[in-house]
Amino acid sequence: MTDTTPPNKTALITGLSGQDGSYLAEFLLENGYDVHGTVRRSSVNNHWRIDEVRRTVGDKAAERLHVHYADLADSASLSRLLTETNPGEVYNLAAQSHVAVSFETPESTADVTGTGAARLLEAIRLHNPEIRFYQASSSEMFGSTPPPQNESTELHPRSPYGCAKVYAHHLTINYRESYDMFAVSGILFNHESPRRGENFVTRKISLAAARIKAGLQDELVLGNLDARRDWGFAGDYVKAMWLMLQNDAPSDYVIATGEDHSVEEFCVAAFSSLDMDWRDHVRTDPSFIRPAEVDHLLGDPTKAERELSWKPEISFSGLVELMVEADYQRAT
Repeated sequence: MTDTTPPNKTALITGLSGQDGSYLAEFLLENGYDVHGTVRRSSVNNHWRIDEVRRTVGDKAAERLHVHYADLADSASLSRLLTETNPGEVYNLAAQSHVAVSFETPESTADVTGTGAARLLEAIRLHNPEIRFYQASSSEMFGSTPPPQNESTELHPRSPYGCAKVYAHHLTINYRESYDMFAVSGILFNHESPRRGENFVTRKISLAAARIKAGLQDELVLGNLDARRDWGFAGDYVKAMWLMLQNDAPSDYVIATGEDHSVEEFCVAAFSSLDMDWRDHVRTDPSFIRPAEVDHLLGDPTKAERELSWKPEISFSGLVELMVEADYQRAT
């Protein structure tokens, strides 16, 4: 690994308004980058994470954050954006990223999460193939393959989302090998934060625990409590994204903690942090179980630790406490 940063410290992030996009923007701004990020036009203002980034970095750094309307389903908007911003680094974080929703909308998930990456890679190739490109791959690509999972593990996705991510992942490799582009994939295992969407199970748990403690909610309904995941803090994981683009040579990396916990364990930790017994407030509903379940994901981050000198800083218990505390403050 080298400490030499690519000379063009202008970054483009697709999916700026998401959890990862906001933490990555914050990290890059604090490291002197000009940051351009894409959002999709919507009748509902969902840019609260961007506002939080601006508050966190301060007014001066926030001046280097620029928001653009673009869409991975629209090639012209991507080409226009590359011309306008001329980035040295592109981070493709935009996606339809909810696994359960992908079963309801498989075609649009494939178009945005899968083909969207193809549109962006081709736009970069035509505009400036020297741009360094990061693709947000996912542990959901492993699906039913037994853990632990590393960069060489067989991919066996169990959802339309996972299938779309596999396509984007292999296409990134194809562009790297076919056009000698600096294109890499970070195979990130589950990573959470207070900025996680409320429809993801970890945030559902932390938010429900906080609201129940505050007397605003009576119970929490979940699906499979036995599913095991490797959970880390999103703020740690975006640093790994950046480190991948600072290497001398492009390569793909699993980013994970190397520890796994069940959904039930997450419930125990969340409710215990507020001096409650989760069993008094949580019930299960079979309708919440996916058509094809992924039972166990556990990452092996050895390569990232060795070649990127990356390790997660926040523990599982620290992550749960961070999320519950933030949601309790919001609830009260």
